This record gives sequence, structure tokens and C-alpha cells, in this order.
Amino acid sequence: MNDCFLVALIGRPNVGKSSLFNRLARQNKAIIDPTPGVTRDRHYARVTWAEKTFLLVDTGGIDLDKVAKAETDHERRMSALIREQSWQAVRDADILVLILDGRQGLNRDDYELIKLLRKTDKPLFYIINKIDNPVAEAEFLAPFYELGADALWPVSAAHGLGINDFMDELVTRLPEADTEEAVDEQEIALAVIGRPNVGKSSLINRLAGEERMVVSNIPGTTRDSIDTVLEKRGVKYRFIDTAGIRRKGKVYGKVEKFSVMRALKAMERAAMVLVLVDAEEGITEQDTKVIGYAMERGRACLVLVNKWDLIDNDPKRQKWLLAEIERVTNFIGYAPTLRISALNGLGTGKIFPVINEV
Repeated sequence: MNDCFLVALIGRPNVGKSSLFNRLARQNKAIIDPTPGVTRDRHYARVTWAEKTFLLVDTGGIDLDKVAKAETDHERRMSALIREQSWQAVRDADILVLILDGRQGLNRDDYELIKLLRKTDKPLFYIINKIDNPVAEAEFLAPFYELGADALWPVSAAHGLGINDFMDELVTRLPEADTEEAVDEQEIALAVIGRPNVGKSSLINRLAGEERMVVSNIPGTTRDSIDTVLEKRGVKYRFIDTAGIRRKGKVYGKVEKFSVMRALKAMERAAMVLVLVDAEEGITEQDTKVIGYAMERGRACLVLVNKWDLIDNDPKRQKWLLAEIERVTNFIGYAPTLRISALNGLGTGKIFPVINEV
């Protein structure tokens, strides 16, 4: 199974990222209808163009000065969070699409942003938005040639002008589908999704140790993923996008960052999604987005409430948490929930039987 490439829309606030996103997303009839849990704050869509498919992600506007200019602690925290989420999208994306405001021209932040994006060495497209006629192109485009870009793409996201030419070129950067790739019919691909410290690595290690399976770490098709394959009773289970979860020693980065983009990319290769929820923290909006997207893509879901032992003596908390999970998952039909503890093994023996049933 091939990964679905990630294309990220990058730019300052109010340059037209959302308008471009909405126009491109509408090209695919499969994503017109709203999906509960996904579209309330929808920033990603599966787009097909010229028989090639990719995941399009609309990042938050990157305002390099907003954190410093914030007047309150809340504004500073929110601005920092939005900027960090945008840069996480840059790190995870395969192709970057920078949107610039053709009417306002270039400013200091644009030059600084371009400098940072070029350091990623990823394919970078320059969209000059709000160019809605030949006169506007002649009047406003000239300053952008100073960037020294290989190509500029003048478009009007609002009116659709120039979009077809840009998309035709974009998809040439996507890899051809590998139709000859062999797929083991007995192998069940599982995307393990969860926030930092929810217990993903502990769960994989618990399953590998308990079942005495054959364990191997196989490089995934993305730059940094490791697929962990476990075998039980002749059936192989491939846990996708578990980069570094079984590595010991060197740790890259002090804080693991939960990325919805990375979760979606893993999900494209999976037949089933295992969503890990922290019993103490409860289910979050990000968990809801992932579950909603799983439903949209027709993936089966299994919700694993980890660290259940920590609320073992709190019936009120248990009742509230299970009710909240049922509320979030009731729109996707059958999504079983298991209460587990990866640390002591509570409930983990039920995971494979449920996977095989679903």
C-alpha cells in the first residue's frame, strides 16, 4: 500500500489559503458533504486530480510577529500554538504550496517565510493569489519575479482562474501509483493513533512481549516511519507509523508532537484505526477529527482507553468517560471500545480477537 502524499498550503493570514483550499476540495465530489467530527474545523481533504490523489492540508496563517505583538498571555499562547501547528505541517508535508497576496505585494514577513521554507529542500510552489484578470497580472506580478522562483502561478482562488494550470503541474510532482506492489492478503494493516504519552509504544511492546510474536521493524514508505510487524497464529499485523517506538537509546526531540497530518497519512495505508485515549485526559477534539476521517475513508475503528487502572477507583469518572466516547463515536456505527492498561496488561488480551472480528 502506498502512502498518500501530503500537500500543505502555507502563508500569512488572509492571503487566501482557505479560499484556495475550498476551491480545490470542491473538485472532489466525495468530500462535499459535511462529516460529523471532521468538518467543524476541517483543514484537510482528499483531492483527486488527473487520476492522482493526495491529501491537501490548510495550515493556520503563519504570522512571524504575532507572538511578540500579543498583548495577553492567552493571545501569546494561541499565536504560538497556531504557528507551531503550521510548522509541524511543513515538517510533515511532501509538497509545500506558498500562497502570496498578489494585491498587497511582498513584505518582510514574506521574505523571511520564504527563506525558512527554502531550507526544507521540499518542492515549493509559489501561488500569487487575487490575480483575477490579465490587467491585474501585468500590474501586480512583476515584484514577485524578484524571488528568483522557477515558476510563479498567478491565480484567483475566489474565481478559479489559473487553478487548472497549477493543478496540472502539481500532480506531476506526485509519484506514480505502484500497481505491481504485492500485498499480503493475510496481513492486517493497523494505524495506531494517539497523542503524546498516551501509551502507543507501551502498547506495542506489551503486545509483542505477551504474544511472543515474531517482531521486525520495517522501514515504511515515508521518510521517517517504521512499520512494526507482529505475527500471531499465521496472521501478520502491521502497525503503521510507529516511528521509533521500539528504539532505545537516542531520542530525537524532547517533545513528541501529535500531528493530525501524520495520523491521516498513516490511515491511508491502514484497513483499521486504533485510537488510543488517555483515561485521565479523556477524548479530545483531535481524537474526534481522526475518528471522523476514519469513518469518511471507510476505515474500521477500535477505541482503546489506556491507563484505565488509574481511574479504577473512580466510578464517576469511568461512567463519564465511556459516555463521552459513545457520544463521539455514535455517528460512525460500530466502533468498539476496550478498557486497557498497556502498563500492566489489563484488557490487552482482547485486542486481537476484536481486530479479527471487526
